Amino acid sequence: MTSLNDLPIRDDLRGREPYGAPQLDVPYALNTNENPYPPSAALVNAIGEAVKGVAGSLNRYPDRDAVKLREDLAAFLNRDTPGAGLTGRDVWAANGSNEIIQQILQAFGGFGRTALGFEPSYSMHPIITSVSGTAWINAHRDADFGLDPERAIKAVEEHRPDVVFLTSPNNPTGTALPLEAIEAVLKVAPGMVVVDEAYAEFRRAGTPSALTLLPGNPRLIVTRTMSKAFAMAGTRLGYLAADPAVIDALLLVRLPYHLSAVTQAVARTAITFGDELLDSVNALRRERDDVVAWLRAEGLEVAESDANFVLFGRFADRRGVWERMLDRGVLIREVGPPEWLRVSVGTPEEMAAFRTALKEASKEVGEAGPGGVGGRPPSGERESL
Repeated sequence: MTSLNDLPIRDDLRGREPYGAPQLDVPYALNTNENPYPPSAALVNAIGEAVKGVAGSLNRYPDRDAVKLREDLAAFLNRDTPGAGLTGRDVWAANGSNEIIQQILQAFGGFGRTALGFEPSYSMHPIITSVSGTAWINAHRDADFGLDPERAIKAVEEHRPDVVFLTSPNNPTGTALPLEAIEAVLKVAPGMVVVDEAYAEFRRAGTPSALTLLPGNPRLIVTRTMSKAFAMAGTRLGYLAADPAVIDALLLVRLPYHLSAVTQAVARTAITFGDELLDSVNALRRERDDVVAWLRAEGLEVAESDANFVLFGRFADRRGVWERMLDRGVLIREVGPPEWLRVSVGTPEEMAAFRTALKEASKEVGEAGPGGVGGRPPSGERESL
């Protein structure tokens, strides 16, 4: 039987593992940061009508530049961040934010160029960077998962990267960056600065978006997605806001007709239901804050979160805790720094199951600490960031 290594694939792809969280049939899947609230019956019907409306013309190519969709996305961003002043010319869309990132690296990265990020962060940044032929540089986050502006400046000045990735709120930690850190990087970065805001709609009150920095910064790109807050993960629609010249650059590398007519119709319909969909965001924020408080009361460390997930620890045997929770039908994510686990925020029922499973699993593996479930490892066993 032929194996992958028998094929003439690129040398730099040999030995790699494909990206992906476990896809298991469990009662409580809390590992992929999805919005747990499905579309309402009214939205389902509206999507059906929208798809029916384009079905009769599927023999024709879709709008190559998704003009109407980009106008709708710009209008949403202007509501999300008053004063942003965006038009459809400032917005670009693709099949998920991962394709957006890929197009950015195709246009501004490539062989002989570098991209820099601060890990732990979104694992697809280095993956897409490397498969685009761009060299990846990890400049590391601070011990509290934040990013000191002065240290960020030193990293950028030392490496002079062609692309800098800043993730806010950060995945897997949930940490949001202050605008001062982003501005500091913008002032010294010789190339493009990409602020990944996939979870921006979940940020706590008073946490600003990098969209406010777009005027006067033509090398800034702010990426978003409809997968999380809009509960449209199955639609695969990511987008960005940037200077129109950036969109002109992406047009050079995008595949022709990359967004199907169906995708555009579904996304535009979802945007018209924006107020309804974002109501679930408020519920998830409350649930997030409740689980953060509970985890801390149980003696665990918890990273500050402005997202729809929570990173918590520390566990001497995080794999053991993860496995025993899975035995109880609760699937969370073993990701990020050693000794930490991540849970996506779900419905009240799902979070109740999470709490019960975590207490029982922790007790089984001997992780009980001062608050009941948590416990820090002995000093000297902290993860290396």
